[in-house]
Amino acid sequence: MPTAFTARLSLRWCLLLIPLSVVLSVIATAVPNGALFAFLAAAGALMPLAELIGVCTEQIAVHAGPRTGGLLTATFSNVPELILAVFLLAGGQAVIVKASLTGSIVANILLVLGAAFLAGGRGQRVQRYSAAAAGVHATTLTLAVIGFLMPGVFVLTTGAHDAFQLEVVSTVVAVVLITLYLAALVFTQANRDSLFRAPKMEDGAVWSLALSVVLLVLAAGATALEAGLLVRALEPALAIIGLSKFFVGFILVPIIGNVAEASSAVRFALRNSLDVTFEIAIGSSTQVALFVAPALVLISLVLRHPMDLVFTAFQLTAVGLSTLILALVSHDGRSNWLEGAQLVAAYMIVATSSFFVGSP
Repeated sequence: MPTAFTARLSLRWCLLLIPLSVVLSVIATAVPNGALFAFLAAAGALMPLAELIGVCTEQIAVHAGPRTGGLLTATFSNVPELILAVFLLAGGQAVIVKASLTGSIVANILLVLGAAFLAGGRGQRVQRYSAAAAGVHATTLTLAVIGFLMPGVFVLTTGAHDAFQLEVVSTVVAVVLITLYLAALVFTQANRDSLFRAPKMEDGAVWSLALSVVLLVLAAGATALEAGLLVRALEPALAIIGLSKFFVGFILVPIIGNVAEASSAVRFALRNSLDVTFEIAIGSSTQVALFVAPALVLISLVLRHPMDLVFTAFQLTAVGLSTLILALVSHDGRSNWLEGAQLVAAYMIVATSSFFVGSP
């Protein structure tokens, strides 16, 4: 079995948390702090499931070929986050969902990319990647930040708080961002210069196509189950530990959803494959901004729990500054361990500040 494939299954032992989380959810009310244990078990189970979905997608992509495989990888890379967000929306937790969207973008830019630069730069003076691809990502993220900014500016400048008007503005912005996302996919498929990460094909498929599809369906179903259990235990768990919904959404949810991608980004950086690392970390942020966030706006209308795109000043500042930092450190197509340390330090500052945003 190829080494890269084996590494992608490094969290498989955590799958044991799936039956444990079900049991804890059933007995949560009968055990002291049972809701907290159920919440932690469900959150832990989501991490290996996210990794398994990624592995299955890449295996299917190998069978499908470079062009279709790249499209599949781009489309399904954020499925775990999307599933969790849908269940949170259905549970009326729009505050956590909106925080998780911006938190995911910030975490991928600062923490994941920073950790990769830091790990890959050990013992090397400089590592190189495509400055042109980095510029495309930075520009696209800047456009997404503008899309995120305008609904808030609309509220600030007009003083309007009419729910219908906010829904209209947010829906239009969502449609525009999704259209931009689709245009980016068409462009990358036509030019073979990926804006989103294409799978590496040299190792070949380890699983059959049928097995990969079956496991993908099972993993998605298990993710939906765990997301439901997590949402069910969320309110009582937060009451026990005293954390704000904003902090959970901005810091904890992105870590749960992105742990597999983060491990892959660091692994490829250690192999000096910075182009792949960059596409994993920043491609995920781009997809969250252009597809996941606007898709959730449209899904929320179906769920009858409308979610707008009016983000707080803290969220917009964090995303905007992260995008600016990305443009500054990536314009030359070179990285080193110091840049990685600077990115991680920036994330620690943002994370610490977010702990005190909002109330439990």
